[in-house]
Formats: sequence, structure tokens, C-alpha cells
Amino acid sequence: MGQIKAGAIAKGTFLLEKDTPFIVTEREFVSPGKGSAFVRIKLKNLKTGAVLKVTHKSQDIVEEIDVEDVVSQFLYSDGESFHFMNVETYEQYEIPMISMSDMQYFLKEGDSYKVVRWDEESLDIKLPPKMDLIVTEAEDAVKGDTVTGATKYVKVETGLTVKVPIFIKQGEKIRINVETKEYQERINN
Repeated sequence: MGQIKAGAIAKGTFLLEKDTPFIVTEREFVSPGKGSAFVRIKLKNLKTGAVLKVTHKSQDIVEEIDVEDVVSQFLYSDGESFHFMNVETYEQYEIPMISMSDMQYFLKEGDSYKVVRWDEESLDIKLPPKMDLIVTEAEDAVKGDTVTGATKYVKVETGLTVKVPIFIKQGEKIRINVETKEYQERINN
């Protein structure tokens, strides 16, 4: 447990508010012409998915929690929870999907990810900024459809539907921005 000034809060910081762990999803520093500077933060409860908006003076002291990143293998999802196993201790963790259902589109069974742990709880899953996924469903481009910038929708191996350039085919690997869920580029093997 550490104490930090509200002005030092960054996106992705884990805080304890009302005895509950939250992650900072947005942060805005406001310095009015008169009066004290303050920080507007948006927090996400990692158990329920509920969002809390809080304003602190930049000099206020807040509780930052010390979290640990544990490399864990993704085992499966049962529709309610993600199931992981610590690759060193073989301990299994269950993470409720309620606050992070979009993660399902970036988790591949058998792959390893960093699970954020605090006080015997799994709070979050750290994903890389970009992921390479295989296209499993793609309509063929219509002959004669050569309009510059033409796009279509494809489905990748994790079930995510992505808008891509018309030339992307089934079986190809594409790079996706995890945060925006947008196509970045085709990956040639």
C-alpha cells in the first residue's frame, strides 16, 4: 500500500477508493486560473465493471495499491469467468468476465498473459498493445470491386469482427490494435 499525491495519478494506476480496488481509465489535470489545480479521474471497479468518477485536488493523498504481475496461462472461459494458471506455481485463478468481457477477443487458450494480482485477488489481465490473429471467416472480394479504400468485415480466430481492406483473405494473419479493435496490417508468414 502506498500513498501518492492525486496529481501523480496516471492512467492504468491501481487505487483503493472506499476500500475497493479500482483501475484509473481516464485522467484529466485541470489548472484553473484561480484556485487549486485538481485532477478528474474515471475509475473502473474490476469486480463489477462499475465506473466511478472522482475529483481530487492535486495535493490530496490517495491510496495506491501495490500489484503484482503474474505470468499465467489462459486455460478457458466458461462464459462467466476467465480461468488462468500461474505458470510457476500451477495455482489457478478465476477472473469474473463482468468487467472485462471484451478481453475474450484477445485471449487464446494455451497462451500466457500477465495477470494483475493484489491481496489474493486477480484484478486485471494485461494485454499487449497489438495482437496477430488469424482470419477464420472472410467473404471473397467481388470481382471488379477495386475502389480505393474498399473495406469488408472479417472474423478472426477469437470471434472478433474486424473491418479490413478488401484484399484480406481467410487464413491470413492480421495485426489488430487491442485498445481500438481496429485492423493495423497484414502479417506475411
